[in-house]
Amino acid sequence: MAALRPRPAAAADAVLARPVAVRRGSFRASRLPSSRWRLQGNVFNWKPECTTKRIHTTVAGAKSDDSEFESVDAPLEPQTWEGSFLCGLLKNQPQVLPVAAAKQLQELSNQRRDTLTRWEHSIGSPEDSLHRRIAEMKDQECQTAIEDIMYMLIVYNFFKIEVPLVPNLSKLISSRRLQIWPPRETELESIHGPETLDLIREHLTSIIRWVHRNGPKINRSTLRIKRLQFGRIYSASIMYGYFLKSVTIRHHLELILARSQEFCPIQFLNAQLKITQKQEQEETIGGSTEISSSLKPSSVVDQHNLKSYMMGFDPKTLELCARLRSTEASNLIEKHSWALFRENMKDFLEPDEAVILDPSSLKRLLLEAIAFGSFLWDVEDYVDEIYKLHDS
Repeated sequence: MAALRPRPAAAADAVLARPVAVRRGSFRASRLPSSRWRLQGNVFNWKPECTTKRIHTTVAGAKSDDSEFESVDAPLEPQTWEGSFLCGLLKNQPQVLPVAAAKQLQELSNQRRDTLTRWEHSIGSPEDSLHRRIAEMKDQECQTAIEDIMYMLIVYNFFKIEVPLVPNLSKLISSRRLQIWPPRETELESIHGPETLDLIREHLTSIIRWVHRNGPKINRSTLRIKRLQFGRIYSASIMYGYFLKSVTIRHHLELILARSQEFCPIQFLNAQLKITQKQEQEETIGGSTEISSSLKPSSVVDQHNLKSYMMGFDPKTLELCARLRSTEASNLIEKHSWALFRENMKDFLEPDEAVILDPSSLKRLLLEAIAFGSFLWDVEDYVDEIYKLHDS
């Protein structure tokens, strides 16, 4: 209920004063194109007057030479009008999706703020409980819509690199055997930097070895894994991609800070020297001064190497980078994983049911999961600038 606590009018005005455009340029847009749209019934059936070139790509259980990305075949279907509308845009007019999503986020932010304002004005009156209940329902309604918008923005990021998300695995499994084609490894690796990619490859190698060592032996080119374990590995890989993105951003910012301090005034350097000397004195006499090991001198930790930088984290810094910042992000990971690995969102699969697959198909899914986590970090950061998310 902390998110529903009425805020002062000045704070509410400050929220509205924030610009829609944010730091990340991938979603930045200023206005809608001049083209008009003609709605025909349901949002999934509407067609734009000016058509766009479709991307020739697919995910299938067998090789396919020529097929079109005619639909958004993501495993998780949108549950709200906002998500359905963005899904229709992605099918027909993908270039305007970022602008439409930004407008939806701003409208949802305004709606939630209006209900909180009415509740604030009714406090102490007989209508207090009524407006509080309305605010609670609006907050839940907006959260579901926000999760749909975030998911469609993630799908849009995959669309930009011409990689469709793998649909529900039941569509690709034949006789318990899963084969994903084409693997799209190059495209999925292209979003990461060289140092991050080295860490990802280590992660993939360790997972594939673990599956081959712990699963039933078939042959060297075939893996067998229980479906429940498969889902857990996929979710953990999403978290790993989210963690790597957080670490990469933190590393980049600290390198910029270190370079800027090389040119700072002598007075600032002297002040920093005095602080350091005081900390050393406190440590000598048994004082409890907490210094993040991620900020240790370069003689101990190589600040320019991402892996060395990450290995220098203390437990608190490691937890900070690995923790999901919002409830919406946590819900999305759970919903997406369920939609991918379960036959039905309401029905549980047998945990002992095994899936047979080759290493390339496993690598494809893990690379997708890591990319999903990386995109989730970006989308969460972007959405939070417009619509304040719930802290996890």
